[in-house]
Amino acid sequence: MKGVIFDFDGLIVDTETTWYEAFKEVFWESHQISLDLEGYSQCIGTGNDVLYPYFREITGDSVNCELIEEYATLRYEEKMKVPVLREGVKEYLDAAKQKNMKIALASSSSKQWVHTYLKRLNIIDYFEVINTKDDVSKIKPDPELYHKTLMDLGLSPKETIVFEDSLNGLSAAKKAGIRCIIVPNNVTRNLKFENFDDRIDSMAEITLSELLKNLERKGAVT
Repeated sequence: MKGVIFDFDGLIVDTETTWYEAFKEVFWESHQISLDLEGYSQCIGTGNDVLYPYFREITGDSVNCELIEEYATLRYEEKMKVPVLREGVKEYLDAAKQKNMKIALASSSSKQWVHTYLKRLNIIDYFEVINTKDDVSKIKPDPELYHKTLMDLGLSPKETIVFEDSLNGLSAAKKAGIRCIIVPNNVTRNLKFENFDDRIDSMAEITLSELLKNLERKGAVT
């Protein structure tokens, strides 16, 4: 294996759980609606073109999605004053670097969003390639982000693995022909993931070397 690609939101930092809590509070206060975790989780890993229709579906077409997001953003920022890496992420980055693997990030969020967090967490220098929604015309579950990232790395799908936490991210990776490891967070843990190459609850439960050996034993790594 020559390369590893990380998703960002929900995988490197669990922003997804914080966003869900923020939206849940806003929907209850503004519409007395209890935001359904299962329904909301289907929107994770994509953009407002999926999220806003879901909001209209549960509240009616008259809902002001932009205002809902604005209020939720204020709640999110209050809750996420001090971002923290998920367990094991730093160790995986170090291990990939020690193995001389190319390290990339592919996110459906904006470049400003991703770069701000990576700099605050002091891990931006690990990544040889960082692609976001600003670099493609279509985001996950479309595979364009992963196709571009592979091209920028100069690697083939068989030489690369992806770490994802969402259904949309998994779909994008598999459409691009890349092996995908699922590392769910508290919001995505109960989703019905299928066709993944391995699943771990946390990067702290197994080292990158052990994970690669397991994939090789399964025949998932050539």
